Amino acid sequence: MDYITIALPKGKLFDKSVDLLARVGYSADNVTEDSRKLVITNEESKVRFIITKTVDLPTYVEYGAADIGIIGKDVLLEEQKNVYELLDLKYGRCRLMLAVPEHMQKPNLSDYAHLRVATKYPNCAKSYFLGLGIQTEIIKLNGSIELAPMVGLSELIVDIVETGRTLKENKLVEVASIYTATARLIANRVSFKLKFDRLNKLVTDLRAIVEEENV
Repeated sequence: MDYITIALPKGKLFDKSVDLLARVGYSADNVTEDSRKLVITNEESKVRFIITKTVDLPTYVEYGAADIGIIGKDVLLEEQKNVYELLDLKYGRCRLMLAVPEHMQKPNLSDYAHLRVATKYPNCAKSYFLGLGIQTEIIKLNGSIELAPMVGLSELIVDIVETGRTLKENKLVEVASIYTATARLIANRVSFKLKFDRLNKLVTDLRAIVEEENV
């Protein structure tokens, strides 16, 4: 009960997340993305860090292996875990979008009905197309989504983009933006109640920094 366990995601959000938490007094020696230690503890401040694959992080928080974590909104929407979303941290901005090969671009979204869609985000893609009343076949992939239309696996892709450069390099064009995602602070529901004072102070301190940086 004395410790706060924080899950950090490997990848693009890691460095910014470590820096932000350190600014509010949550730090430990050797918290690095390639650390060989599975659990890194600061005995003085009573905080533990675990470093996880991005897609696994909400599961660690949902089941209480971590009290809180930082994760992209895109992963939250896709994984649909039962956690509290406490704060929009405003960094790591990207968007989930629908793209097609340049030569397949059509005037209306309804023209893409009954085609195959490759994506790392099958739940989000299915929800999006259902909302439009468009029937598609969703194909889940874990690797380079841009490859699917090039080899005939799918006609469409739903994927996360930041700058859009990779789309252009692969002769793909964005035809719809599905949502914008940023990093979020999440908490285990039970932990947030049992450790409310400490976690609520953390949220307050982080919110002050986020608001200052985004004035």
